Amino acid sequence: MTIVAAAPEAGVGALLREWRDRRRISQLELALRADSSARHISFIETGRSRPSQEMVLRLADHLDVPVRERNALLIAAGYAPHYPERPLDDPAMDGLREGLQRLLRSYEPFPALIVDGTYRVLAANSGITTLLDGVAEPLLTPPLNAMRITLHPQGMAPRIRNFREWRAHLLHQMERQLAVLRSAPLRAVYEEVSAYPLPDPVGEERAAEGAAVPFALPMVIEHGGRTLSFVSTIATFNTPMDVTVSELALETFLPADAETAAALMEPPFRP
Repeated sequence: MTIVAAAPEAGVGALLREWRDRRRISQLELALRADSSARHISFIETGRSRPSQEMVLRLADHLDVPVRERNALLIAAGYAPHYPERPLDDPAMDGLREGLQRLLRSYEPFPALIVDGTYRVLAANSGITTLLDGVAEPLLTPPLNAMRITLHPQGMAPRIRNFREWRAHLLHQMERQLAVLRSAPLRAVYEEVSAYPLPDPVGEERAAEGAAVPFALPMVIEHGGRTLSFVSTIATFNTPMDVTVSELALETFLPADAETAAALMEPPFRP
């Protein structure tokens, strides 16, 4: 799949028009939402009118533009970025970090982790070791990347029984992100992991025989002679006011069947 991103040097009008096209909203509809006029929106998009900082933010809000891209719109319009980008270890983030750690601990013994916009692992709970069994040491050397660990031939891939399905799900997830973000680091991760070789599908086909239809696509993985099945959930922040926070995601792996739930409540998963 080829993913085309807008040129970063494009003017604010062209960028806003691209976002409006993506959202399938007419100039009139956007004008009504933003308390403006279709004529003014047209002038902004064609470069005949320079929008105020307030108008850029208002249009970005009604177009549901990601926070990082809102800063890009402001810069294209000649304004300073509105949203800060503080690292997670910044003292101003102390309360957030503590809250995330409590969430991670609350999910134990089920695996849970925090990733950033490029799937770099920022924090994880003890349950994540269930998934990392057998992963090659170089992949566990910081900075860890969740996509690399999952899809690399020396990572979790050989133990994932439905690897092709799970791989397709993860790549599609990244493709959706790249469709709305001009992120060179994320694109580099995508190009790397999508090029990893695929395993022999025979084992997967046999594993799928007689399997029950799940309520959501599970990740079926071998661990210690057992087959564990997890469904993944992802939580993000509502109305983030910081670029870093806007790209944080809490991913949890919950048991997809009673057998997995029971196994995780036994030693060594549960002391």
